[in-house]
Amino acid sequence: MPHPPTTHRTEHTITVAAPARRVFDLIADVGRWPETFPPTVHVERVEHTEPADGSAAEERIRIWATANGEVKTWTSRRELDHDRLRVSFRQEVSQPPVAAMGGEWIVEPVDDVRTRIRLLHDFQAVGDDPGNVAWIERAVDRNSGAELDALRTAAERTGDAEDLTLTFEDTVEVPAGIEAAYTFVDRADLWPERLPHVARALLEEDVPGIQTLEMETRAPDGSTHTTRSVRICFPDERIVYKQLHTPALMTAHTGRWLFEEDADGARITSVHTVVLDEKAVTSVLGPDATVADARVFVRDVLGRNSTTTMEHAAAHARDGAPGA
Repeated sequence: MPHPPTTHRTEHTITVAAPARRVFDLIADVGRWPETFPPTVHVERVEHTEPADGSAAEERIRIWATANGEVKTWTSRRELDHDRLRVSFRQEVSQPPVAAMGGEWIVEPVDDVRTRIRLLHDFQAVGDDPGNVAWIERAVDRNSGAELDALRTAAERTGDAEDLTLTFEDTVEVPAGIEAAYTFVDRADLWPERLPHVARALLEEDVPGIQTLEMETRAPDGSTHTTRSVRICFPDERIVYKQLHTPALMTAHTGRWLFEEDADGARITSVHTVVLDEKAVTSVLGPDATVADARVFVRDVLGRNSTTTMEHAAAHARDGAPGA
């Protein structure tokens, strides 16, 4: 008779200088995870149930995240206990080498201004293979450490924390069908020959719909900077992305390209969410620069580049339309 698979357990702990409720809210709000947690690329809430009797809420979420340099995706069920400050989770279908995984966030008040966070995992490896076990342990250890450190940073931000985060969008009308415009944005490997602000681009797509993009972008003064992003593609609908390597002025940058077509026409919208690095403002923009200056600068640079991309995508769609 075969042995049942071995269940392995881990625990990672950190204490932060923030109230427990603030910490719990950051864990509960999966919409903010890509900006808060370095490994998380994108999260979608599939289902959410808030019981009328006040018991724990339940939800299903789909996550795309990096693990040991690879992008993995899975769907998890979560139970959110707002009274006990706990969030349990269990993967519905895991990706190899993970056979099964679950765990719990436990938020414990130390006093009014300090909180202990415990992150528990239990997992089984495909085939109980020692190599698979070691791979999972490395991924869990690396990601748990990164998530707890990032959670501490986010929870301990005070005062002007909201000023450090900005979300904005720009829209360009497309004079033809949306498919060609989508293809233009999807094929970022062709951007150096198509876009004036892109000097170099390396696009990899080992798994259909999951891309990594390393890009060298030109600034108006002729200088360049390199970014590395993971992009999740939903054909002819949207492309969401997260920069894994950001310019010095940002600690996080996520975005979405949205492609819409209805009776009123077709359009592309670019949405950016940025978390500024307050400590880098003066070194990047000058000794007298403020966070407000940084917000204006980032809005201008990112908005200009994405609008240029959308305008070229719209022209590409127009020129490729029948009869053009």
